[in-house]
Amino acid sequence: MPAQTPEIVLDPTKREFAPFSLARLLSSVFEPTEGKRVCVLVDVADASEAVDFAFLDNPDYTIQAQAHREFYQALHNGVMDELGMTGGELFAFPMTYGSNLDLSDVAWDMEGNEISLEKDVYKKYDLILCISTYSATAPLTAHAKKFGFRGATLHGLNSTILRTGLAVDYDEVSRDAEKLRLALTNADTIEIDFGLWDGTLLTAALELGGQDAQKSHGLCRGETPDIANLPAGEVYFVPKSAQGEFPMKYEDGTLGRLTVVDGSIIKSDLIEGEQSTIDEHNARLKDDPMTGVLGELGFGTQVLPVSGADIQDEKVLGTCHLATGRDDHLGGHIVPEMFKKHENATHDDILFAPHKTPNFDIREVRMKRGEQEEVLIRHFRPAEYLLNALRS
Repeated sequence: MPAQTPEIVLDPTKREFAPFSLARLLSSVFEPTEGKRVCVLVDVADASEAVDFAFLDNPDYTIQAQAHREFYQALHNGVMDELGMTGGELFAFPMTYGSNLDLSDVAWDMEGNEISLEKDVYKKYDLILCISTYSATAPLTAHAKKFGFRGATLHGLNSTILRTGLAVDYDEVSRDAEKLRLALTNADTIEIDFGLWDGTLLTAALELGGQDAQKSHGLCRGETPDIANLPAGEVYFVPKSAQGEFPMKYEDGTLGRLTVVDGSIIKSDLIEGEQSTIDEHNARLKDDPMTGVLGELGFGTQVLPVSGADIQDEKVLGTCHLATGRDDHLGGHIVPEMFKKHENATHDDILFAPHKTPNFDIREVRMKRGEQEEVLIRHFRPAEYLLNALRS
């Protein structure tokens, strides 16, 4: 009797998640933990928010409150003892107001005393958990390699992420990410067809040059300095170049058509919404062209519910995303010094997902690898090629 084809569950409502356990998460991600000194970092507006955990009284700091309750308090309520860790301090650093912007060295302890991240945190802790409003993955990855620590970034943390994306088996996440990485690695080109509601078809072609695909799989084990971006579950590339057009939904709901030449966005044209939003983007591109460089192409590998935070939603199987700006933390060459202004040196994800971009569809994503051509995604659902890879 032929073996049955394993079923791939694509509906997150039919997936069972274990209750969130910080001990299970940390032991899985950071093995070994025995003898390691751990701390928690959060971001706040200024020093006054750090004095006696004052941020807990501010209703705007929901992420930081989750960090305090689910991480800081949990560490002191048995998790450090269970995993053989020490430390458990919580520090705050100034909010960057931009994704992956470099951090200043200034930070504060919970008495409001000013400390140095380099001297008092990076050099003294083995495991650093950064739970912040804006992603700090890029700067912390650079600091981890310089100072020798491991860590995790969990920006945008919310209750949905806690009970789903952080409650999964990360060995399983890693295995699935590797299966899909092997299915995509050494691709020459990825083409993405976008269908707008009026029938317009836009196509972007990402040139990858046969590079090895990389994965964000959540495991940061051993003694090698590294940062895990959690929730994890992604296969990604640093594009060599790109051509074509793709739609972008701005924060105010405006929809623009972006033109890409030689790997960079050179202009945005209004499809619907506010012309002023388009004008602002074009002015930024003209003033600092590095802000338009495409630094990442990523594909989600997990079946997870929508959380409302891109940190989880870009990891959903069937979605893909592009990112502009710095890519040094992904193995690319775009570093903060290449931007005209410090505040421009961000890494900004552009997620294509049904809940995020309901006014256009991903008609099809195709991979070309030598003579091989495979359909990867149709209408935000993984095509048979990816499903077969997961079944392998």
